[in-house]
Amino acid sequence: MTESATGGSAAKPAADRGRTSIADGVVEKIAGLAAREVVGVHAMGSGSGLSRTFGAVRDRVPGGAKSSVSRGVKAEVGEVQTALDLEIVVEYGVSIRDVARAVRENVVSAVERMTGLEVVEVNIAVSDVKLPDEDDEEPESRLQ
Repeated sequence: MTESATGGSAAKPAADRGRTSIADGVVEKIAGLAAREVVGVHAMGSGSGLSRTFGAVRDRVPGGAKSSVSRGVKAEVGEVQTALDLEIVVEYGVSIRDVARAVRENVVSAVERMTGLEVVEVNIAVSDVKLPDEDDEEPESRLQ
């Protein structure tokens, strides 16, 4: 028998040559979008109407702090695992326990499918409830 030109060892498959790293912000965006898809989630992030208003203004300013997609989401990403903390505002009348379960399921599914990372935990903080008679406090544009 003769040895191959690679010195006797089989060549690595192309998929195994190199590393892939995924930034925290990527996982945060995926999780934020997945959480918003759940019925009963009104908003992500701080619950007070005033804070949501400032957040909406900040999102419209170029270079604003955090994009609205990932607001209310914090991810810690390792090489093969990730852990997430989410802050949500729920609609009045929904079962918070059911919404939290659905958010966890949707977030875990989306993050694991898209990144290949194992989601080890999804912690959810419900910071407010959106009442039916509350207006969304969107700031009015100063431009006409």
